[in-house]
Amino acid sequence: MNATETIFALALASNCHPQQHFQAAQQRIATWGEVQFSPIYIIPCRDGIGADYWNSACLLKTNMTEDEVIVQLKQMESDSGRIRPSHQISLDVDLIAWGSNLNEMEFNPKKLPLALDVKIPMHEIWRHPAFEYDPQYQYPQVQT
Repeated sequence: MNATETIFALALASNCHPQQHFQAAQQRIATWGEVQFSPIYIIPCRDGIGADYWNSACLLKTNMTEDEVIVQLKQMESDSGRIRPSHQISLDVDLIAWGSNLNEMEFNPKKLPLALDVKIPMHEIWRHPAFEYDPQYQYPQVQT
């Protein structure tokens, strides 16, 4: 077991029964350690095909390793009924960055450049230049 705590920045998305899948995902992630969730935004599908997405982000501080987190995220997606490829996404949870503190985070090269649907919610909980975006992009928040 990894004895040190690591911070993981995660991006969450769903456009198929999003309330159900977000509730389950947030509850599950909260069992892994200390977590801070952003507000949930309703943002159009990147390619214009499919329903609008619920998008959110979180910062998770945990004793889990990077590999353990990735395995848990993939299992969570599978448990939600995620089918690839599809424009109906029950749950997508991506590892955006990780590190010992917010000033020394390593970004996941597979997720770069960061999409707007990642930047907007992440900017709410982590003020980092990577998450800055044009303020013309304003999307509604889900009222919970």
